[in-house]
Amino acid sequence: MPDESLSNPDRSRRAPFLGTLVPQTDNLENAEFLRALLLLGGAFFTLTLLAYACTTNWTWPFPRDKVTLVLGRDFLNLWMYGRAVLDADPARFYDLVTYNAELAKLLGPGYPGQNWPNPPTALVVMAPFGLLAYFPALIAWFSVSLLAFYLAGRREVADERTLVVVLVSPAALLCVLSGQSSLLTTAALLAIFASLDKRPVVAGVLIGLLTVKPQLGVLFPFALIASGRWRVFLWAAMTAVVLFAISVAIGGPESWHDYITKAMPLQREVLRDPAGTAVPFQSSIFMNVRGLVGNRAGEMIQLAFAIAAVAAVAAAFRYRSGGDARQLQALFLACTASASPYLGSYDLLPLTFASVALLAEGKLDATGRRLAQLIFWVPALQLLLGHLQIPGPGFVASAFAAYLLLKLFAPAVPSNATAAAVG
Repeated sequence: MPDESLSNPDRSRRAPFLGTLVPQTDNLENAEFLRALLLLGGAFFTLTLLAYACTTNWTWPFPRDKVTLVLGRDFLNLWMYGRAVLDADPARFYDLVTYNAELAKLLGPGYPGQNWPNPPTALVVMAPFGLLAYFPALIAWFSVSLLAFYLAGRREVADERTLVVVLVSPAALLCVLSGQSSLLTTAALLAIFASLDKRPVVAGVLIGLLTVKPQLGVLFPFALIASGRWRVFLWAAMTAVVLFAISVAIGGPESWHDYITKAMPLQREVLRDPAGTAVPFQSSIFMNVRGLVGNRAGEMIQLAFAIAAVAAVAAAFRYRSGGDARQLQALFLACTASASPYLGSYDLLPLTFASVALLAEGKLDATGRRLAQLIFWVPALQLLLGHLQIPGPGFVASAFAAYLLLKLFAPAVPSNATAAAVG
C-alpha cells in the first residue's frame, strides 16, 4: 500500500523535512520502502550510536567502550599493521601470545584478547596510519573512508540522498562502531564496477589492492575471465604481485609463512568455536547453519553455496555482460556474500548500497523490494538471531542473488506483446 504522505499533497506538506531526505523516485511503493529504511534505519543508527557514546569511557589516548574494548576495536588491529612496518620483526605479531603482549604494553594488562587477521599486504596499505597516534589515526581513517565513499557513491546514484539511506544502515553502523574498512571497500568496489570498461587499469589496480580483504574479491577472477576482461585481469594480477613483493620486503617471507600457519588456522578456530561467540557478527551461510548441523556439515553446505555463487557469476558475466549494470553489480556482491564462510556483517555494506540503489532506480518488483529491505536489515537480524543460534539472515543474500539471476536471464518480452497487454 503506497505511503499516504507521499500520495496526499496535504499530508506531504506537513512533513517537509522528511520529503527533503527521501531520494526522488517515480514509484510510490519504492518511495515508501526508501522512506521506511531511512526512518527506521536512522532511528536505529542514532539511538545505538548515542548509547555507545554515553557508555564509552573517554580516557586518552585509548577511549574504551563499556566492555573495555578500545574505541574502533577492529581499527586497533589495522593500526597495528601500520605501526609494525617500523618493527624489526612484524611477522611475530601473528603469534597470538606475542600480539596480545604487545597490546598489553600499549593498553595495560587485562585487555580482551585479539588476533592479527589480515594478510601481510595490510602492512603496505596501513603504513601511513601507523605514523599517527591511535586516536588521530582513527579520525583520519574515518575521514578518508567517508570521503572515498561519497566520491565513489555520488557517481553511482542520480540522487545523492540515496547515500544517506545507505549510511544509516545497520552495516554502516557496525562499520562505524568497530572502525572497520567497509566504507573504503565499498568505495573501491563501486569504483571497480564503474571502471571495468572505461578505465581497465584503474579497475585492475583496485582489484589488486582489494586482496588485502580477500573475501571481498574472491569472485573477481571468475567474473573477469567469463566476460573476457583480460586487461583488467592482468592489471589486477600485477598489482597483487607488487603488493605481495612490497609486503615481503617489509615483513620478510616469514610474515606470509606465519600468516598461513598461524593466523589462518586461528580464524578457522574462531569460526568453529563451540560457544558460537562470533555468530552474531558473521552473516555467512556457514555461521548460520553450524549451530544446527555442526561444523563439518556446515562447511559442506557453505562449499555448495560457494560453488553455486561461482557458477552464477560466471554465467551472468559470460552471457549477460551487456545486461543491466546495476543488476550485475548487485548479483556479484550478493554472490560474494554467499561464497565466503568468513564475512563480517559490516562487509554487507556494498550489497546494501546496491540493493538501495536498485530501489531508488525503480528496478525491483514487489519480491525484489522485500529482499532489498531484508538485505538492509541483515546485520541487525544476525545480531539478534545469532545470539540465539537461530539461522536465517545468512540466506538472504543468496535469495537475492537467485532473484537477480532470474531477472537477468528472464526472456525479453516482445514490444508488440507489451503493447497488446497494455491495450
